[in-house]
Amino acid sequence: MLAGKRILLIIGGGIAAYKSLELIRRLRDQGAEVVPVLTGAAKQFVTPLSVAALAGNPVHQDLFDLTTEAEMGHIQLSRSADLVVVAPCTANLMAKMAGGHADDLPSTLLMATDKRVLIAPAMNVRMWTHPATQRNLALLEGDGVLTCGPDDGSMACGEFGPGRMAEPVMILQAIDRALGGGRLAGKRILVTSGPTHEPIDPVRYIANRSSGAQGTAIAAALRDLGAKVVFVTGPADVPPPQGVEVVKVQTAREMLEAVQAALPADAAVMAAAVADWRVANAAGSKMKKDGSGKAPGLEFAENPDILATVSKSGDKRPGLVVGFAAETDNVIEYATAKRLRKGCDWIVANDVSPATGIMGGSSNAVTIISDQGAESWPMMGKDEVARRLAARIAGALTEPSVKG
Repeated sequence: MLAGKRILLIIGGGIAAYKSLELIRRLRDQGAEVVPVLTGAAKQFVTPLSVAALAGNPVHQDLFDLTTEAEMGHIQLSRSADLVVVAPCTANLMAKMAGGHADDLPSTLLMATDKRVLIAPAMNVRMWTHPATQRNLALLEGDGVLTCGPDDGSMACGEFGPGRMAEPVMILQAIDRALGGGRLAGKRILVTSGPTHEPIDPVRYIANRSSGAQGTAIAAALRDLGAKVVFVTGPADVPPPQGVEVVKVQTAREMLEAVQAALPADAAVMAAAVADWRVANAAGSKMKKDGSGKAPGLEFAENPDILATVSKSGDKRPGLVVGFAAETDNVIEYATAKRLRKGCDWIVANDVSPATGIMGGSSNAVTIISDQGAESWPMMGKDEVARRLAARIAGALTEPSVKG
């Protein structure tokens, strides 16, 4: 999807600027034209010669270049691109963008452009988490600026945490999405994730050990393939992915309401670990011990079956419904029966016995059950499970012959 696209790449001044060279190479491998712009500080980390050599285009650095400014070259430069990318985008550049400053070529281009802007932030963890940077981020996102990253990781300063620039391959995928590319472009996909919390009283609740990591990874993988993702999440341990529509809920009934509001969709991936039961006689105030040694009597009511409701939602039923089955015994047998009982197209089954470490862990081993049978995948990272599942969903939605 990038062939023939023109990317205006603004390289900010930070150690992560070296990654911009790899990004340029990958963009050109995809057929894109790269027009590079360096900030004054960026020249301390990468040379104009190396950038120009990789881009195959001259590097723009000076706002007052008389050979172009006689024709308002900075305006033309900002308008002739299909997308403006800032990588790395430093805290200073984010502040300039949020404040509307235009005191050099990069900031003037960002003010003058009529194209979408994608930033890949990169800075020290303290700078990233500083309230001023977070305010600027909120302002930029409110203005429609797209973001990719930052990631968690070790930094050149020796600290660890959020602020590390996203890897070039991830920025490339974000560029593809911004330009309407990807196998799932134009598709709307609903993803549920995380546990639900069913209140006992205002301070206590019934829950499970789901971290929400697998559902979050699936939403991100579908987003990376170009889908518009509606992400309905319970109170998960992991933050929701960027670039998706997030709907936060607490209880199973709230999740059902949010799911129904999100329909119709092309596909639904129901990865949430929804509580089967809720407390029917939940107290309105905190329960107290009375010294009798007797526990309060809790009455339970069955929660709504969200997967079955979506699978049997008539003309609003997604073309592909994927359920999840977390089991501790007879995994394949129980999951196969669940698929037939719920009426979904696929079930992603896994063994969440404590010994596996899957529930709340970073790895997963799943079996995909469909009308074609069961296909078991080896243990792998949850991100890799998500990418493989997203690719299979893309195949089912774009090549009906592979729906099974």
